[in-house]
Amino acid sequence: MDGNSIRASKALVKQYSDQAVQSFETRRKKILNLFMDKNCPDTGWSDEKIEVLLHEIAMMDSNNFFGSCGVGEREARFASKIVARRHYYMGHGIGRSGDITEIQPKAAGSSLIGQLSNDLVLDILKSIGVPSLQKCIIVPLATGMSLMLCLRTLQSKRSSSKYVLWPRVDQKSCFKCILTAGLIPIIIQNEYDSDGLTGSHKEIEEKIKTLGSESIVCIFSTTSSFAPKQPDNLLEISKLCQAYDIPHLVNNAYGIQCRAYLKDIERASKTRLDLFVSSTDKNFMVPVGGSVVCGFDGKLVDSVGKMYPGRGSGAPSTDMFITLLNLGKLGYKNLLENREQMYVYLKNELTKLAVEFGETVLNAPKNCISVAFSLGQFESLNRAAITEIGSMLFSKFVMGTRVVAPGDVKTIGSYEFKNWGAHTDSNFKPYLTASAAIGIKKTDIDVFIKHLKKVLTKIRKETNFIV
Repeated sequence: MDGNSIRASKALVKQYSDQAVQSFETRRKKILNLFMDKNCPDTGWSDEKIEVLLHEIAMMDSNNFFGSCGVGEREARFASKIVARRHYYMGHGIGRSGDITEIQPKAAGSSLIGQLSNDLVLDILKSIGVPSLQKCIIVPLATGMSLMLCLRTLQSKRSSSKYVLWPRVDQKSCFKCILTAGLIPIIIQNEYDSDGLTGSHKEIEEKIKTLGSESIVCIFSTTSSFAPKQPDNLLEISKLCQAYDIPHLVNNAYGIQCRAYLKDIERASKTRLDLFVSSTDKNFMVPVGGSVVCGFDGKLVDSVGKMYPGRGSGAPSTDMFITLLNLGKLGYKNLLENREQMYVYLKNELTKLAVEFGETVLNAPKNCISVAFSLGQFESLNRAAITEIGSMLFSKFVMGTRVVAPGDVKTIGSYEFKNWGAHTDSNFKPYLTASAAIGIKKTDIDVFIKHLKKVLTKIRKETNFIV
């Protein structure tokens, strides 16, 4: 090789080397901006960039130190390489024995992801409807257990309290969390608003006067639920909480995806709303196992973290970290806008089907996620025959519908609920519900409507034949 060729070769190597350094510096700058700003990026990151970041962060955990020597009982050892890869070689989890949010010395990387995930969620929530929010923590527990932690935290600050005023919503975990917390539920009946049901704030005030405000742990309201249940009137409840100095806890299980619910939470926080809890899987399309505890007083949210005993799995935080970086703010907002459009489409398609079959879509306008479709023509059938509609849809791989018929009695602990699933003891006609939740596609709705039409036609023919 002559001198010119050698010089050309060196120039080419330098060019590639410079490009590599430039690429490295660009990636490094992006990572540093994330660490410093602690905001969710507007535009999502590629999978490759996220994986590089995760591997670099994993090197901060003690089990990944070169030449590390672990002699403790918990050293994040992996027996399976598959499990190690699944968790990006981070096995220490998050938190310490007395606080789920505390930094773990052995797990600087895992702790960093945990803290950043909390910051990213906070940034997202502030940008889509709750600008006054002060703090969020991702807890490695599903919503019901996280609500239980909140109840225990609130009760610990009100030593003579034992009652929880709970507007009825027929979902087991939000009732069982009261019992698990060792507290006494006071069930508030729902009132009709058109076809929709909302917790009676008049009855809430009557119970406060009867029991005494100092004996009440909190008023435990709900936003997201199956139609015809609508969000409880958070603003009116917050006024009662302020007037009688009672904490206000909100079950916002899958309400983050509904900006109308978040705006209600923001408005109520100006009066009194202490904490709200939402599911990570229902709102951000990650695996089940995590929830977000949010509040307008950072110290109170910290108290919930301190109520958690021991360390926790880092998987929910890591899943959220990856997902929010992948989506970015714009990607998540696009998902919310699409969900809102699909809700309108679902409601319109069910309305067309209702006209065709002589049924109605129940009027619960404040429920912006779930739609209830009447099954009045089948009310003369026994309950088992009506609920068979749900089984028939399931056999066609239609997932998530609920068929509700009068007569089901559910016992939870020592408490009996009549007409379980309907959120009311009052008489009602059978109905089914379907939801337009985040990630739903137009094809999902089209296939559901097609199968529902077939099932209703079949049941109607069989019913006429019997008659």
